[in-house]
Amino acid sequence: MDLKTIKTFKTVVKFSSFQRAAEELNYAQSTITMHIKSLEEELNVTLLERGKNFQLTEAGRLLNDKGDLLLKGFDSLKNAMEELLNGESGVIRLGVMEPTASYRIPSILKQFIERYPKIQLSIQIHSNNALIDMVKKEEIDLALCTAPEMSQDTVFLPLFQEKVVLLVPESHPLSGNENVYLRNLQDENLLTTSTVCPFRRNFEKQAINAGINPHYGIEISNMLGLKYYVQEQYGIAVVPLIAVTPPPEGTVIKQIMDFEKGLTVGLLRKADSFHDGVAMKFLIEVIQKHLGSLHE
Repeated sequence: MDLKTIKTFKTVVKFSSFQRAAEELNYAQSTITMHIKSLEEELNVTLLERGKNFQLTEAGRLLNDKGDLLLKGFDSLKNAMEELLNGESGVIRLGVMEPTASYRIPSILKQFIERYPKIQLSIQIHSNNALIDMVKKEEIDLALCTAPEMSQDTVFLPLFQEKVVLLVPESHPLSGNENVYLRNLQDENLLTTSTVCPFRRNFEKQAINAGINPHYGIEISNMLGLKYYVQEQYGIAVVPLIAVTPPPEGTVIKQIMDFEKGLTVGLLRKADSFHDGVAMKFLIEVIQKHLGSLHE
């Protein structure tokens, strides 16, 4: 059904006149007649009683009642499409690793949501490796994670370094040390994440450089869960500072003096996905503004 003919019909009804409708729509009167005839043939009904007095048939009254819904629905769809094309509506899929997902992202999204309330944000919280894979498969639009080791089809923008510290129970001997070094961890029972965790891999590289071979105790896949196992005195853990600030009751944060650098976190995207709408550009600007300043 052509919406132009619906609009013509509604205009004829509004003015009770083919001639007035033609003037309103800037059509020839013959065009108005053709539109009404076409509509009646398509619906296989008579919409208007022909004669001196303008009168709607029962079918005409039904179409007149429902026509407004059709036109309003079309206008709404048209506006939604324009907003989508302009990047002002739709869905943005953002993947985030921990602890950024829980401790950094929630506080920086308000500015974006206030500017683009019609954009639906889908926050996908996954492991670093999963996020990299999802970006490559275009299952998410961008990710806050660490850089892939080798990738020609993605682009990585470094934003900040996630500082790490040592978390120990108050009763542990290291809690009383003024300074803690990597060598002090040689014979300790370390709680750790899985072998694919970028925080663990970063620690292990620095442990090798320091000439130590740490002993691992319980392996806990969730980085944010480590502090609770330290609290229960199952061991000690090297964890992101932001995830243990303030430290759980009964634990102490110690800086590792010779820990060279934390894990670099940034924005990862497909190399060919930079035809952004205004909303996506603004979201990236907000993330860069807030997280990019952490290294300063």
